[in-house]
Amino acid sequence: MSVIFEILVAFFLVVSGIFGFVGSYGMIKLKDPMSRLHAPTKATTLGVGGVLIASIIHSVLIEHHLSLHELLITLFLFLTAPITALFIAKWHIHRHEKPQDLPDAGEDKIWATHAVEQVEDVPDHKNT
Repeated sequence: MSVIFEILVAFFLVVSGIFGFVGSYGMIKLKDPMSRLHAPTKATTLGVGGVLIASIIHSVLIEHHLSLHELLITLFLFLTAPITALFIAKWHIHRHEKPQDLPDAGEDKIWATHAVEQVEDVPDHKNT
């Protein structure tokens, strides 16, 4: 039975290695920053997730003890990667795109990233 568990751990390690390689390769080869953004947030996250699953399987089924470190790392990774990707995408839109160049925003008629109201000059109250 232990051999089956070891094969399962090896399978997840190989699959995670493939995802990690594809994510790294995509980050190097894709042309623009918005395309490159998907490589680390999608494929590499799945690669690290596979290593963590393999570690959980190994600790529970082979060493017979439960470690919550892998679960916390997985939770942290799956929460932070999409948020980081969102911030990078918003930065890219602010720096490189004009509102008139963006596709139609639908009912709102304006993209949330460019929905900045013009603030009137407010006098500086520091020196008064």
